[in-house]
Amino acid sequence: MAFGSFEGKGSGTHTVSEINMVPLIDVMLVLLVIFIITAPLLAHSIKINMPQVAAEQIEEEPKTVDLAIDASGALFWDEKPVNIDDLPNRFKSIASTKPQPEIRIRADQNTRYETLAKVMASARRSGMTRIGFVTTPPSGGAAAEGPGTPASSAR
Repeated sequence: MAFGSFEGKGSGTHTVSEINMVPLIDVMLVLLVIFIITAPLLAHSIKINMPQVAAEQIEEEPKTVDLAIDASGALFWDEKPVNIDDLPNRFKSIASTKPQPEIRIRADQNTRYETLAKVMASARRSGMTRIGFVTTPPSGGAAAEGPGTPASSAR
């Protein structure tokens, strides 16, 4: 390493600013050797005869059933009035279909919890596993939503 000169001109305060290139060249040569060895391995591939299979039908999206409950407790199955006593039969008839439809419950904010609980219990007893709630975003829209605010979609 050269930190000074041998010219005896003084106290040796003058330093030579040189970069020792030997370690850099050593590292570059090691990298070059590694790349030379690994490059043929990357290009080498194994030939495999894959079996041919006909494409299966893609599962279609399961249908959804909208169940609305107004403030007075009246129920609407896909916008048609329905009695709460008819719900178990309707739930059982669609619970056995594959894929099972999703029940989207849209309840008025003034709906009694008792009515909502009866509907959910009836759906669960009938074997429904996909139950979601439909809500509306706050009056400020999506921009008003922040951490801790309720979700604005089903589920």
